[in-house]
Amino acid sequence: MPLLSVLLWLPVLGGAFLLMTGSDRRAGYVRWGALAISLATFLFSLPLWTGFDTGRGGMQFVEELPWITAFDIRYSLGVDGIAMPLILLTTFCTVLVVIAGWEVIDRRVASYMGAFLILEGLMNGVFAARDAFLFYVLWEAQLIPMFLIIGIWGGPRRIYATIKFFLYTFLGSVFMLVALLYLQQKAGSFQIEQMYGIGLPLDVQKIIFLAFLVAFAVKIPMWPVHTWLPDAHVEAPTGGSVILAAIMLKMGGYGFLRFSLPITPEGSHALSEFMIVLSLVAVVYIGFVALVQKDMKKLIAYSSIAHMGFVTLGTFAVFRIMDNGFGAGATMAVSGAMVQMISHGLVSAALFLCVGVLYDRMHSREIADYGGVVNTMPVFAAFMMLFAMANSGLPGTSGFVGEFMVILASMRAGFWIALLAATTMVLGAAFTLWMYKRVIFGEVANEKVAALKDLNRRELVFLTALAVPVLLLGVWPAPLLEVINPAVDLLLQQIAPHKTALVMLP
Repeated sequence: MPLLSVLLWLPVLGGAFLLMTGSDRRAGYVRWGALAISLATFLFSLPLWTGFDTGRGGMQFVEELPWITAFDIRYSLGVDGIAMPLILLTTFCTVLVVIAGWEVIDRRVASYMGAFLILEGLMNGVFAARDAFLFYVLWEAQLIPMFLIIGIWGGPRRIYATIKFFLYTFLGSVFMLVALLYLQQKAGSFQIEQMYGIGLPLDVQKIIFLAFLVAFAVKIPMWPVHTWLPDAHVEAPTGGSVILAAIMLKMGGYGFLRFSLPITPEGSHALSEFMIVLSLVAVVYIGFVALVQKDMKKLIAYSSIAHMGFVTLGTFAVFRIMDNGFGAGATMAVSGAMVQMISHGLVSAALFLCVGVLYDRMHSREIADYGGVVNTMPVFAAFMMLFAMANSGLPGTSGFVGEFMVILASMRAGFWIALLAATTMVLGAAFTLWMYKRVIFGEVANEKVAALKDLNRRELVFLTALAVPVLLLGVWPAPLLEVINPAVDLLLQQIAPHKTALVMLP
């Protein structure tokens, strides 16, 4: 079975079908239809994990058909240990988004569910694309459903936020398109793997790297092109924030690993110090910015920027590590960045869903409007404590594993790099637990808090579904690392085969 095509087209066609139903009079059928399609897509994604050969670092489940033969553009799909976990994260989170919006979304239900399903298929295609033209088409197309999700179901300033989101990401993508067209001329093909090792001069590699950087840095987002994210999160509906934080931000990190490093290895090396500095600014400075936020969603949004700084730090610290002759440390840095992406996807999704649970009851995200929630919602308080601890990097949760791997690897890049990176353990705990304390603990703040009801069955389902992998990955990351490490090792051999003998992590 062409699993990757199913994962791309099943939600796209299913979402399009739901869009055509149109009327809210069929809202019940639409909800069940969306749940069935999202669950089917998730189930079809599981064989990617069970059938994955962990002894190989290259592409698996490959599908290829001719598309535009004059330019050697192909419908080419495949996954390796970098792409496959991100697809599983996408299909998993989409099911939770459908469940989370079951009762909350009561207008234009078909459009809402259809937009998320189409977005899911397009995101799966981005991670699976082996053809650069196909990648670019899907990369741009997934902006449209998210644009509509924020613009239609968002908050009072949704138009401003959605236009800002679209302009930032679309403008960055233009530079990527120019770079891809140049690479196609040099490689004679849009096949991504044929763009590897084409021997570009260093100056050209730097320019190509910077063109990719604009597109991927905006998507992550890196400082200083991060300002669209807090606005988008604050105005987006809960489901939009979940997908934006859990999946769409990861496309930037994925782009660096799939395009920037293997296509422009010398350019990436030359500019790695610059990237490390930007990453450390995100980790430290944005952590302080998060401390002063009054809106829970905005605080978690800034937290996402800080935590994604670990992804770019691990990705580009690898060059300093290899220069120092530490092969296993290089593998640890990039694998840690990948684990951080998966963990952040789970934890950020959980935190935004927790904020959504409170917002559905009190229609406020302001921290000052809460206090003493544990007295009326003890089960919810326990779940939110788990996710807050994971966001702080508590050992035993998924949030610790990726950050610890990157910090440990960074020691081999430089003591001061590791020291600055480790400040996130303090800052993350400060802004997350400070928010948790003010919202959850203390005396009941007001009558609205006193009237709160604890989690219902639907909310218990999606929070439990996220708590399990957060704990499982925290205590047993080996299965995920067994998938990731061979692909990372192959990547490192591609970017610096002459520097050091690269040793995979056990």
